[in-house]
Amino acid sequence: MTELKFDENGLIPVVIQDYYSKVVLTLAYMNAESLAISIAEKKTCFYSRSRKELWRKGETSGNYQHIVSIYADCDNDALVVEVIKDGPACHTGAETCFETPIFVSDEVRRFSFGSLFELLLDRNAVRPEGSYTTYLFDKGLDKILKKIGEETSEVIIGAKNSKEELVYEISDLIYHLMVLMVNQGIEIKDIVNELASRHVIDRKVKQADFQEQNKITPSN
Repeated sequence: MTELKFDENGLIPVVIQDYYSKVVLTLAYMNAESLAISIAEKKTCFYSRSRKELWRKGETSGNYQHIVSIYADCDNDALVVEVIKDGPACHTGAETCFETPIFVSDEVRRFSFGSLFELLLDRNAVRPEGSYTTYLFDKGLDKILKKIGEETSEVIIGAKNSKEELVYEISDLIYHLMVLMVNQGIEIKDIVNELASRHVIDRKVKQADFQEQNKITPSN
């Protein structure tokens, strides 16, 4: 806190990012007080430049943003805050405030696992005709599992052939795994949380704590 550089108005820009999808949700501002409140309550609290007052995100809408982490940039004059959100980030009801395209490269397609997952959720709910994803959902669990088995075998074969083929087959497998997740009511955050619980650093910390509590050394 003491090393952060607030501007002449006592403010620091804050980029709010979805913890799971990594989508940028909004750009806001904090002063020292709102930052302290955010850390203490573990929910975002901003400073409104137009109203010149503090405001807690979700206080009226219920769309709270639960803070996972706060990082400062290399100059200590901007923050990135990762959050788990209870609802849309934008006052318009959109998931993110950044919805209006100004320029989109023709060479690089915009993609995220979160957007693919949202698309699969929509396919499952609407079931548009002619969609392969709809076909899988209509056929049910056994068909989806059969495809995952087939794609797994193709990943093994691809690994023996070439990097390009392996990338292609892994992509097919990931797609079908995500279809399975939607079909079984599993969200991306469930997988993220499970993987986070296995994180090697966490395991080392837990192991060190265990060794300290039991007064043993690694050589034992």
